[in-house]
Amino acid sequence: MATLIAPEHTSAVEDAEKLQKACKGWGTDEKAIISVLGHRNAVQRKQIRLAYEDLYQEDLIKRLESELSGDFEKAVYRWILDPADRDAVLANVAIKKLSPDHHVIVEISCTRSPEELLAVRRAYQARYKHSLEEDVAAHTKGDTRKLLVALVSAFRFDGEEIDTRVANSEAKILHETVKDKEFNHEEIIRILSTRSKMQLMATFNRYRDDHGTTITKNLEGDSGDEFLKTLRPTIRCLNDPKKYFEKVLRNSIRRVGTDEDALTRVIVTRAEKDLKDVKELYYKRNSVPLDQAVAKDTTGDYKALLLTLLGKED
Repeated sequence: MATLIAPEHTSAVEDAEKLQKACKGWGTDEKAIISVLGHRNAVQRKQIRLAYEDLYQEDLIKRLESELSGDFEKAVYRWILDPADRDAVLANVAIKKLSPDHHVIVEISCTRSPEELLAVRRAYQARYKHSLEEDVAAHTKGDTRKLLVALVSAFRFDGEEIDTRVANSEAKILHETVKDKEFNHEEIIRILSTRSKMQLMATFNRYRDDHGTTITKNLEGDSGDEFLKTLRPTIRCLNDPKKYFEKVLRNSIRRVGTDEDALTRVIVTRAEKDLKDVKELYYKRNSVPLDQAVAKDTTGDYKALLLTLLGKED
């Protein structure tokens, strides 16, 4: 369930005019920007961008980038992009870091639908004139490279059907390789990168039923092992993405100094999808409403935009 509160019927031209007025003159009217963009879905935001360019022969995204700054500017930029284009940008930023954020690549590969991931790969290629697979391969190495390239290249079956025999046999394969600490075994990579999410959930459930513990618990090992640090979130994202996103939010707020990148990323990518469910999970886990935790940890227009996307009424 989404947290975004967006009216069904809007005028892209009127919205474009309001945004132009908000950016006109000496000061920027950030509240007006939030009141428009914070209540528009992806289709409506795209229509606003097109209307703005048509009316003012100017790129709205570039105009907003020049008017805004800091975490607020970054959040608005992430939010206003088409979802596939946004994921392409997030992936590129993650890949090009001195210490690449493998979990962001995992997130995009494993929590998007097959069609959405395909759209991300197309958007990436259009924007950067390289394929996503090519850039992931160029900035990773060894078994981590094998896993990540397999994940970003995947086009999984998206149906509900489950083969119980396959679940049983692959749960056994996973258990044997994990027991022998062969975490980088090619069979693990094959299973995680080719099976449908429903099939994988059946396999993980069979693993838990047979061995009395989850596969991720059995993967606790050397915290410095790069492959394990990529493998664990892969399984979490495939098995229970809402639980995964709750943990990312919790860690982003709990750490000394807020991790604004992670906080922004989860809120802008899930606000139109399942952020309401993630909020409920957060409350159950932490006994504090997510809105309250975000309000305590952020300030100014950045805080106002995040709370708007979290569904907090003005």
